[in-house]
Amino acid sequence: MTAEPSDEILMQSYAAGDAAAFETLYRRHRNTLYGFLLRALGRRDQADDCFQEVWSRVINAAPRYRPEAKFSTWLLQIAHNLLIDRHRRQRPEQPLDTADGDGPVIAALVEHEATPERQLSEFQAQQRLRQAIAALPAEQRHVVLLRLDQELSLEEIGLITGVGRETVKSRLRYAMDKLRERLA
Repeated sequence: MTAEPSDEILMQSYAAGDAAAFETLYRRHRNTLYGFLLRALGRRDQADDCFQEVWSRVINAAPRYRPEAKFSTWLLQIAHNLLIDRHRRQRPEQPLDTADGDGPVIAALVEHEATPERQLSEFQAQQRLRQAIAALPAEQRHVVLLRLDQELSLEEIGLITGVGRETVKSRLRYAMDKLRERLA
């Protein structure tokens, strides 16, 4: 049994003209990327547009790609930069609609029991959490989603967002305080 090539090798292969390498990368990362964008933007139409733009930028950057960080970190950094650009263009910040589908964090925050009452309670808790996350300032929302949904380290989040570890910790702390306050 041969080991699967790493994302970084696949990206370099794609840059050298191997279209199948790109297809593999796309299959590996499409759901994670789309979920991150959907939860960050809150609207499917905006997430779809941003999703396409991220992959377009990956394709255009292929000849210049250098594996200085994990491919997934580089991909999320592209997505994060697009989100920041989008938020800057939309100022003042508009409230987000609630996103369809829940990430692993939201699912993990609610216990599962099959009774209809429990399911309704879970749904309401998920709605409140989605709304509370959506109400966070963009920088805090992105850090929370990267930490909780993507389970990235503070250092990886810092690479993606272009800020230091302490800034990431600070944004996370303020975001969690706001979430606790809103959900209390």
